[in-house]
Amino acid sequence: MKELFPFIGFEEGKLKVEGVFVEEVARKVGTPVYIYSKRAIEEAFKEFNFTYLTAFAVKSNSNVSILRLLKDLGAGADTVSIGEIFRALTAGIEPKKIVFAGVGKREEEIEFALERGILMFNVESKGELLKIEEVAKKLNKRAPVAVRVNPEVDPKTHPYIATGLKNSKFGVDFESALELYKIAKESKYLEPIGIHFHIGSQIKELSAFKEASLKVRDFVKELRSERIEIELFDAGGGIGINYEPFKEPPSVRKLSEILKPIVKELGLKLILEPGRRIVGNAGVLITQVLYVKRNKEKTFYIVDAGMNDLARPSLYKAYHYIDGTTYKEKRVKATVVGPICESGDVFAEDRELPELKEGDYLAIFSTGAYGFSMASNYNSRPRPAEVLIDGDGYKVIRERETLASLIEREF
Repeated sequence: MKELFPFIGFEEGKLKVEGVFVEEVARKVGTPVYIYSKRAIEEAFKEFNFTYLTAFAVKSNSNVSILRLLKDLGAGADTVSIGEIFRALTAGIEPKKIVFAGVGKREEEIEFALERGILMFNVESKGELLKIEEVAKKLNKRAPVAVRVNPEVDPKTHPYIATGLKNSKFGVDFESALELYKIAKESKYLEPIGIHFHIGSQIKELSAFKEASLKVRDFVKELRSERIEIELFDAGGGIGINYEPFKEPPSVRKLSEILKPIVKELGLKLILEPGRRIVGNAGVLITQVLYVKRNKEKTFYIVDAGMNDLARPSLYKAYHYIDGTTYKEKRVKATVVGPICESGDVFAEDRELPELKEGDYLAIFSTGAYGFSMASNYNSRPRPAEVLIDGDGYKVIRERETLASLIEREF
């Protein structure tokens, strides 16, 4: 098989994921359908074997079968809602491997997490810290906390997914963080056990990780001068993937070479929170061409997947490599659009693609992260099925929604 991405490529002119031709899945399960490679997920996770805990970013792909697979590999969970904590626990992930982040934790979410004994809360404001203390007092528990510091580092990624700049809604500056640690140290119901930072997503410049880590290292030393001791160094996630075939993504090995000496110097335990890097290239969205529409200026491939199924291209012009599921030499310039009643429902603009006819299939690659997890029912469209490939076999890990499921909670 000529691989475009790990364990995904063409064999005898047909697209395969591991040992399964995707057209076989599309014909049996229908389209649109998300297809994931188990081997690709496993191999990507193994890259992070240098951490104390690899807490998978559940927001990137929250399917319970995927979480269960990662649990079996030893993963924890980076969560941002009560729903994500529930999914992680349902998949069998130990509470002591779950971290809870996010700027807007509700009281019932804090209580849910505390009662189940999660590893720690990544705290993003003074108000949140005081709310956690209040809930912990009500439950007569000590809440383990880490403050999310904002190192003011430019990760050189899309503005919508940069989270470490000084104007970001995430985290607090170092001066404010010191105040929060002092509050936590003096509280009977709070236990400061770590420090957290996360500078953004889809980061390709690893120098940003080094700059941020060195700033946080210096702050940890300042904490120690105040007799505040912690044990966990949570460097977040965000290392990018390659959205084009045959190109090398940023090196996880080089990231380890940046982080390990810093963490060792401090005598702390390293936590990372990768999501996209583990599942992004492991997924492909298969969609069928409904109509080929031509005018004097353009050729449109109108497909049955829409921006409700894959939001990234319409949300921030994200690039995804697209090709047919059957290899064809002849190429034409075409624009791939969905059926949603929005002008922004575009997957690719004037792209060199195989010459297709109605009924042919297209594959949208690198959709394992922030694909289904961001899907919606906009235009009252049932969300697609999800399928996991394991060698020569596959199983449906999420059934396609039905028309009935669209209204089952309405009265």
